[in-house]
Amino acid sequence: MNDLLDSWTAGQDRVVRVGAAEAVFASLRGAIEAGKIPVGTRLDSEATLAKQYGVSRTMVREALRSCTALGLTATHTGKGTFVIADKVAQDLKLGKYSASALVEARPHVEVPAAGLAAQRRTNEDLEALREILREMSEAENLQQWVQLNTEFHATIARSSGNGVFESFLSDIVEAMANQSNTLNLVADRRKESGEEHARIFEAIERGSAEDASQAMAMHLHGVECALGTLIPGGEKAAAGGSG
Repeated sequence: MNDLLDSWTAGQDRVVRVGAAEAVFASLRGAIEAGKIPVGTRLDSEATLAKQYGVSRTMVREALRSCTALGLTATHTGKGTFVIADKVAQDLKLGKYSASALVEARPHVEVPAAGLAAQRRTNEDLEALREILREMSEAENLQQWVQLNTEFHATIARSSGNGVFESFLSDIVEAMANQSNTLNLVADRRKESGEEHARIFEAIERGSAEDASQAMAMHLHGVECALGTLIPGGEKAAAGGSG
């Protein structure tokens, strides 16, 4: 694999820290889809890839996680990561749950949870949400932003005062993080998400259940539409989906 990857990366500038994971992911995905890294190939270790690309292992790990989510690679414990397809799968593989499962389920929980949060949130809840949004706006890398994103949604569920909603978010947190990581590596919508999150927070702060529910619904619809651009035929499905 060393010679194969070396030939692919030869002559390319080392990836800078800003956008490193995005650049590594684009490079690997492009090589796989072009057949430069054939199906069946075992990729080098994270440490080796990090050295070859001139980035940290964390950046490589994010890129590999997204290659797996797109169905291009699979990791087998003790054996390594292998290329299993040269085309993106029909659905994102996010671990315990798929992207389509999240798209179907989240609106039925997070929309009413946002409405209840607007009615039941405490001052401590508001401060927690405000702090998360502040940290998200200052996040220097995608990994940090993704973690804060899941915390934002989990905090709203907790603020709803409904333990079922809180448990649901806790159960899907890993899949949400994998989805957010992949979505933002391929089609960075952090700016749009920031604006949508702000509208959700403002409605919760005002105590408007209707506005909070609507803002959350719009946010989830935006996520669904963005996901549609990653999956073959997904744009058409997302256009007709509910949010």
